[in-house]
Amino acid sequence: MKSKVSIHALIPAAGLSERFGAELPKQYSSLLGQSVLAHSIEALSHHPSIRNVTVILAEDDARFDSLVRPLFPDVSTVTGGASRAHSVLNGLRHIQAQDNSADYALVHDAARPCIGQSQLDDLIIAGLACDDGAILAIPVSDTIKKADQDNLIEQTVDRNHLWQAQTPQMFPVQRLLDALEASLDGLEPPTDESSAMEMQGARPQLVMGSSSNIKITTAQDLIIAEGIISRGTGTANQS
Repeated sequence: MKSKVSIHALIPAAGLSERFGAELPKQYSSLLGQSVLAHSIEALSHHPSIRNVTVILAEDDARFDSLVRPLFPDVSTVTGGASRAHSVLNGLRHIQAQDNSADYALVHDAARPCIGQSQLDDLIIAGLACDDGAILAIPVSDTIKKADQDNLIEQTVDRNHLWQAQTPQMFPVQRLLDALEASLDGLEPPTDESSAMEMQGARPQLVMGSSSNIKITTAQDLIIAEGIISRGTGTANQS
């Protein structure tokens, strides 16, 4: 798949992974001989429609140059901010400084190493077709319960039309930058890039993702990701 527009990938990797419970942040945990982050970069770098990849790092990151840079010498890096929204905003400004013709930003979690090429294809096609951009997501399949402050069930939520957001999420660079700036001036910070766009009235397209596009949250998830990648059902091995 080829695109005539300029699509740049952003990977926020500035988090400390406090919930992961390991010495290394999860993006630097080992997965089949490489870091989780390296797998995520590899998947995006292999897609023919993505011009380049920029990784957003913590200010005091001391691992990227030794664990990742030797594998991807051409990947750009930029320092993140106080939150994901601030970090992505820094990344967008970096993209514009490097390429003033940049049309779209495709933002992907560092801890989603199993993204497949066919999922990227679907997202990019939808993102180019919808003025408000697009995100990967999967329909909610479990019964959803709403709890009160004491964790007593308040109600069962109708799961029809409910989707669980994934990444990548793809938006026009300038519109996402403007949306993040506006949302950071508000009282409620955005939880992802799509929510920042939605706060400005956008209605991004939902694109069917995959259950294999897991986010590494616990050490057990690394084992699951190993199986997905080894079977070739995710990452750059997927056609």
